[in-house]
Amino acid sequence: MSLTYSSYLKVHELLSLQEARSDGPEHDEMLFIIIHQVYELWFKEMLHEMDFLCGKLVENDHWRALHTFRRVLTILKVAVRQIDILETMTPIEFLTFRNRLDSASGFQSYQFRELEFALGYKRQGIFEFYADDPVAYQKMKKRYDAPTLWDAFLHYLSLNEYAIPKEILQRDVTQPIDPSPEIQKILLNVYHGNAAAGRVCERMVDLDEGLQEWRYRHVKMVERTIGTKQGTGGSSGTQYLKGTLFKPFFPDLWAIRAEL
Repeated sequence: MSLTYSSYLKVHELLSLQEARSDGPEHDEMLFIIIHQVYELWFKEMLHEMDFLCGKLVENDHWRALHTFRRVLTILKVAVRQIDILETMTPIEFLTFRNRLDSASGFQSYQFRELEFALGYKRQGIFEFYADDPVAYQKMKKRYDAPTLWDAFLHYLSLNEYAIPKEILQRDVTQPIDPSPEIQKILLNVYHGNAAAGRVCERMVDLDEGLQEWRYRHVKMVERTIGTKQGTGGSSGTQYLKGTLFKPFFPDLWAIRAEL
């Protein structure tokens, strides 16, 4: 049998994955499932591109890295706009099937945790929520132990003859990315003396800002849908989500803004 559009993309299998749990089923549950499945596909692609981007930075492939940044940022914009679609579902419509979600929660998206890890937001405690999912646990552990995009960026600067301290280049990549006055001085020199590397810096800022925008839009969507109610799966809902707002992944790139 020759390859077809459907067989290549496994369309039949793909369209069989939307299994509603509500009686009827409720009309809006289909939208809810599809939106979140699409999110997981975009997370998968972003992780794929992030790995490629890190590789290009440590190879000092400046232009290919910029091209990949553009792709990731464009995907992120699409992910943010998907919230507009989800917000066409009213709180009353969500309540028609919300109780069927049981312990399921967006908090449990292990691919989003992988994305956070890839960007440097790592914390050991998160693993306790995935003890019963060995596939998720192993994927997260691999990402947790791997260098971050920030580490690849610092190596890129080092390859371009910026004197990144050895202890920072060889830091424990499982630890948080703390602000560094030494790195901030180097970044100021980059902005004032190297337009090409400066563009890479700005794409890092764009990515950081884009993730913060996604978090904000997600918080407001949840807030307008369930208000201050407890989230599904026992999460604290908007209280937890608000605690993640306005926390940059790359603090040094933000700290220097007033000095540029």
